[in-house]
Order: sequence, then structure tokens, then C-alpha cells
Amino acid sequence: QVQLVESGGGLVQPGGSLRLSCEVSGRSIDNYVMGWVRQAPGKERDFVAGISWRGAGTYYTDSVKGRFTISRDNAKNTVDLQMNSLKPEDTAVYYCAASRDNWYGPRTEYHYWGQGTQVTVST
Repeated sequence: QVQLVESGGGLVQPGGSLRLSCEVSGRSIDNYVMGWVRQAPGKERDFVAGISWRGAGTYYTDSVKGRFTISRDNAKNTVDLQMNSLKPEDTAVYYCAASRDNWYGPRTEYHYWGQGTQVTVST
């Protein structure tokens, strides 16, 4: 069974940076597409970023392009999300997710989820 644990969330001022990490146990992530999804209060979950098995393919939702970077280290079984130039509208619970399917960019269906880590961008 795949288990995902996120870390790195917190409170940051607008314009600041945070780096989220997702540690995966139970299976090697070599054969999993990985992604980050966020959910703001009162809203549905929104796809943020995804990365293919070897990292050759990445995809970002428009609102984070140029500010967020997703990366993976298959040897360490981890996936990171570097978030720069944070804005108040980035405030949300961020979830790490894994998919058994092929890489379909933003249309990838995810099957495993972490518990989430809170990111708050505020003065």
C-alpha cells in the first residue's frame, strides 16, 4: 500500500517561498506519476502540478506557472514542490498524490493521497 506524507507547510508573507516535500513509503515511486493538488477553504480541490515517472514531463496550472517547480527523486522516494513569489490566493491545504496510470498531464487520475499540509500566505 502506498502511503504519502507531506511536510513543509506553514505561514509565509506574500512574496515569500516555501518548499513542500512528500515522502512516499510502501512502494517505489518509479512507476507512479506524482502530483500536487490544493484545496482552499470552501472550494474544490484544484490540480497544481504533476510530474511523469522520470521527471521528463511536467505540467502546471496556469496560476502557478513560473512560480512553482515540481521535482522528484526516485532514489529517495520523494517529490517536492518549490513555491516562490507566493500570493494570498495560494493559501490552501496542499496534498501530494500518486497515480498508477500513464502520464496524461492535467488529466491524470490520482489514486493515492496524503493527509495534506497547510500553506497560509498572509501578512
